[in-house]
Amino acid sequence: MLYLLTAFSDGGDIFNLFRYLTFRAGAAFFTALIFGFLFGRPLIDFLRRKQGKGQPIRDDGPTTHFAKAGTPTMGGLLILSALVVSTLLWARLDNPYVWIVLLVTVAFGLIGFADDYAKVKKQNTKGVPGRVRFLIGLLIAALAAIAAAWSHPPDLTLQLALPFFKDALINLGWFFVPFAMVVIVGAANAVNLTDGLDGLAIMPVMIAGTTLGVIAYVVGNFNLTDYLGVHFVPGTGELLIFSSALVGGGLGFLWYNAPPAAVFMGDTGSLALGGALGAIAVCTKHEIVLAIVGGLFVTEALSVIIQVLYFKRTGRRVFLMAPIHHHFEKKGWAEPQIVIRFWIISLILALIGLSTLKLR
Repeated sequence: MLYLLTAFSDGGDIFNLFRYLTFRAGAAFFTALIFGFLFGRPLIDFLRRKQGKGQPIRDDGPTTHFAKAGTPTMGGLLILSALVVSTLLWARLDNPYVWIVLLVTVAFGLIGFADDYAKVKKQNTKGVPGRVRFLIGLLIAALAAIAAAWSHPPDLTLQLALPFFKDALINLGWFFVPFAMVVIVGAANAVNLTDGLDGLAIMPVMIAGTTLGVIAYVVGNFNLTDYLGVHFVPGTGELLIFSSALVGGGLGFLWYNAPPAAVFMGDTGSLALGGALGAIAVCTKHEIVLAIVGGLFVTEALSVIIQVLYFKRTGRRVFLMAPIHHHFEKKGWAEPQIVIRFWIISLILALIGLSTLKLR
């Protein structure tokens, strides 16, 4: 929105700053961060008053989690509010990719909010039926995939780009739409499964968001794509604004979510942020790289799939408990130990993901 102020610029005044993507990205970060600090405590107090007993704790979970009873959930509202306000202020609103990612984020946030509300109201861990959430998520992802395909340049439309190989494209045809749907919905649910310990999900989301923001900036800049040997997707650079706002809002939330958490992000935050990562990957043609950058989320999701399938087949379990972070809890690892080690893994995977922006 503030980009419109460039109309008053003669090229040598303060309004000219709004032309620069990097300036607006930095401003978006600090806007979201300050928003989080200003409204974090009032929101937590409001949620505590309205929710009473807070988020229900699983009876079959680690016993250490019973001490968290009474902690309010839906803290994802803080991240989403900071993210949306900051993006609308600093991004170019004539950019289709900004709207695609923003609307996916808000839509998945609404699904998560409905689920969190149902859990708090009923005071059990069963919220909106999983099948309903999944189907609505697929519909949202389908619309986003079609919009992204429509916005991509003709030579990349409905194509799957491969890391490291600029000239290698796989023409998926309209199968690109269901593929992109899987990426977006899969990312949303994978982050949702990861959100089980204080601070566990938000830092890897910020790391992945930063990585995808850098990728978006690179693939949206012709000179950089030519130098690094990656596909040029004009307009995606503006997603750096969104990613910067995500990191700023995430840090503001982490201030209150650090152990012991004063608030949980809930499905409101985890589904929204996961959907956002998937949507950015689809827009930038880096769906496969997302599987590397978000490898921690993939592992968490796979641990659940493996556990369920193996148990149905044999009646036995591969892990002491799934998702896998609970397995390490059962083995006696302290919660901060698991969280920090998973953060380290996320950072390593992000660096590997960035290495796909190889030199020719």
